[in-house]
Amino acid sequence: MRTLLISTYDLGRQPFGLASPAAWLRAAGVEVTCVDASRDRVADEQLATAGLIAFYLPMHTATRLAAPLITRARQINPSARLCAYGLYAPLNADWLREHGVHEVLGPEAEAELVALARADGVGAMSGTSIPRLTFITPDRVALPPLHRYAALRMADGSRRVSGSTDATRGCKHLCRHCPIVPVYNGQFRVVPVDVVIDDIRAQVASGAQHISFGDPDFLNGPTHARRIVERMAATFPGLTYDVTIKVEHLLAHGEMLPLLRDTGCLYVTSAVESVDDEVLAKLRKGHTRADVIEATARCRAAGLTLIPTFIPFMPWTTLDGYVDLLEFVEDLGLVEHVAPVQLAIRLLVTANSALLELPDIRSAIGNFDGASLIYPWEHADPRVDALQARIMALVGDEATVPRGVLFDTLVAMAREAAGRPRIAVPARDGVPVPGGTEPWYCCAEPTPQQLGVTQDS
Repeated sequence: MRTLLISTYDLGRQPFGLASPAAWLRAAGVEVTCVDASRDRVADEQLATAGLIAFYLPMHTATRLAAPLITRARQINPSARLCAYGLYAPLNADWLREHGVHEVLGPEAEAELVALARADGVGAMSGTSIPRLTFITPDRVALPPLHRYAALRMADGSRRVSGSTDATRGCKHLCRHCPIVPVYNGQFRVVPVDVVIDDIRAQVASGAQHISFGDPDFLNGPTHARRIVERMAATFPGLTYDVTIKVEHLLAHGEMLPLLRDTGCLYVTSAVESVDDEVLAKLRKGHTRADVIEATARCRAAGLTLIPTFIPFMPWTTLDGYVDLLEFVEDLGLVEHVAPVQLAIRLLVTANSALLELPDIRSAIGNFDGASLIYPWEHADPRVDALQARIMALVGDEATVPRGVLFDTLVAMAREAAGRPRIAVPARDGVPVPGGTEPWYCCAEPTPQQLGVTQDS
């Protein structure tokens, strides 16, 4: 069965979620076409000639962007079998089926896609059992070239072509706000070292100078992580990379930090989320405010750049608490490390979210909104929502306004909203740090700019 795989958005990266199933399908003799709709328009002919059309949904933004494409596929090719797969497919299974999707698979969908393409039948993923796959090297040949995707921005302003891969999938942790939890339920899968290295080799041959690891937590398997980075450094001298690591793992596996630095790691992203210990406990993050301070110090001592991400606007946020967060960032010397959008993000409450376990979340939310695919919520203090809206509107200018200048503006706005006096702007070095040209984090509502990334409508 001729198969069309479609990705709508994957953090500005060349989609692993197209490359991996494409390799499986081609190995099985299936004719497959891949289209990244964030880079190229999905042609009517591609939709009309496919027997199976599968949408890759790794995150909330991708799922929202898929909706008009699903409708278009049904109109152009009503006889095609429509499928959705990826992390956000099982989270939104009912909504997808209401919109005409026939098969809803999870993030470990490669073997099931092959069975479906061969018309062998497929069972919907239960959400409690994650298949154990024998991973093979992804096939990226038919995807848009790496230079069309988000790049690595160096501290001096230069850019490097960036690739991406996964060394593991899933996560063994149970953070309440994380969309991985209701699907993987504490499970994670290790991708063999040879498969990871072969995927990196193909991207280096295509011009990659840097690799972003998409693992939710690179140190879920520290021994595996060590093998990956040691082999990568030996095989590709000069290649740099970045990883995502939980605060608690930065502390528990501190011996890994010098190794990461020595093998080419430029920065570590860590989902700090909040610096309020009560909120961190509600989110079940596994770290405290003091742990964040310690992890920052350890990364700095090891010569690693720490990039914290936050979800500053939640039902528990107070105006004084937001001011405290900004002061925390300032005091730790992290102003240049924090993408401004991270100081505007609003908590995302998705279908099946573990956040729904909390009474104060259930009391704050409204009915599930099929248009936005979330449970909308309003803060008990309307001033907090008003501040968040003002800040989100402001941070769209990040590309043209220095981070330090933008940060000072946010401080002034927050202090004014909290009824606190203005303060003198502190002197700081303002030295930029390395980072991707498209900073984002998955547990938050998309910006209007992100909802406009696709060329399809």
